[in-house]
Amino acid sequence: MSVDPQLLGTIDELGPQYAALSDAIWDNPELRWEEHASVDAQIAAAEAEGFTVTRSVAGIPTAFSAEAGSGQPVIAIVGEYDALAGLSQKSGSAVPEPEPGNESGNGQGCGHHLLGGGSLLAATAVKRYLDANGLPGTVRYYGCPAEEAAAGKTFMVKEGAFDDVAAAVSWHPGDTTTVQRIRTLAYVQAYVRFTGIAAHAGVSPERGRSALDALELMNVGTNFLREHMPSDCRIHYAILDTGGRSPNVVQASAEAYYLVRSPDVAGMRELFARVTKIAEGAALMTETTVEIEIDGGCSDILPNVVLEDSMQERLRELGPVPFDDFDLASAEAFVTKTASGRTASTLGGEFDGDGNALHTGIVTFDARSLRPTMTGSSDLGDVSWVTPLVQCATACVGVGTAAHSWQMVAQGKLPAAHKGMIHAAKIMASTAVDLLTDAELLASARKEFSTRTTQTPYDSPLPDGVVAPPLRDVVVTQ
Repeated sequence: MSVDPQLLGTIDELGPQYAALSDAIWDNPELRWEEHASVDAQIAAAEAEGFTVTRSVAGIPTAFSAEAGSGQPVIAIVGEYDALAGLSQKSGSAVPEPEPGNESGNGQGCGHHLLGGGSLLAATAVKRYLDANGLPGTVRYYGCPAEEAAAGKTFMVKEGAFDDVAAAVSWHPGDTTTVQRIRTLAYVQAYVRFTGIAAHAGVSPERGRSALDALELMNVGTNFLREHMPSDCRIHYAILDTGGRSPNVVQASAEAYYLVRSPDVAGMRELFARVTKIAEGAALMTETTVEIEIDGGCSDILPNVVLEDSMQERLRELGPVPFDDFDLASAEAFVTKTASGRTASTLGGEFDGDGNALHTGIVTFDARSLRPTMTGSSDLGDVSWVTPLVQCATACVGVGTAAHSWQMVAQGKLPAAHKGMIHAAKIMASTAVDLLTDAELLASARKEFSTRTTQTPYDSPLPDGVVAPPLRDVVVTQ
């Protein structure tokens, strides 16, 4: 069965409108949990199309869903919109140094403006397809907050937001066009706060207990740990509080934000326990106290080969993103290569490019071969453990453009990015229609999912009692 031309025509018709929506979110980049204008813009587009919108999904102010159709199955298309701090860049600017494009300093360094716009475009096309053909089934778009170092979807999953979903479809902007057959890492993130005793560092240092010393000792201990942990794990940190600016005061407070990654949740917990012991040891050595507050986490991706093979067939039929000479010329300034001359993919790994500034082909993989690991993380991992999930990626930026860079931001509004987004919408919408109309395909995907999760049940990386940051100060009254 080929992709219905009616479906593709709808996406081509609506493409400019949703490109403008993604540009509007690019123009006003909002950080995790703060995506209020982005949500308002997406909800306005969904309501104008006739979707039934549910705000504050899982109680989170910047999470929502938009639903159309009726009955079973419920097929989800998942989007995002959060930006990153410190990555503002003027559109199209490839100067050697950053050239901020807004006063906030934020920028869409991972292309989530495109991710949300493309996913909502796909959901809209599926809605119109169901309406035009009088077909049963429900398409539901999820607007998800705080993917960047916060894992908004993990909180949504824990609250049951995806429990009635039969299968889910998503994508990610990148520098290649492919079905995503990658492994990701589970992670946990936590605030580590040391408390000591202030004193005059010159007159009575013996009366002080330095929280900053404790934090430095923890970082040293963690650096030693790196030699003795699995090579596919990662530990990152940022120092948030050094205890003040005066060296003549023993620092009574210090704080770091730690992120610990491992190929699965069990391994993540084991490694995080070792990091916790290092923090406790640092407190013991300095006679300070330590508080560790888990802020979020996510699971690794659970593959679904049935869905990957199905989406791959749609990608082969649709082909690569239709770039033109202007797109190739515009991307030329942003192209980078590895030392070996191979092209480095934004989403991890390398591939043999075709010599163009933009990837003009498609990458295919055997789903049963060894999966490459993208040593980052995605909270889609938690979605994949409660319903079958499949993702694609499309070329939206020049080959080798690093994610989480101002170069990624600068290309986010160019025509090539819009074309990649629209192409992703076609891949996702056609896959979603297949799941809505082909009962055997969906049953096969569900069977594979059930087999895998029976062998290894879902284990939320969030301990009981950990809630999304926007809800932590909410007072519930009877």
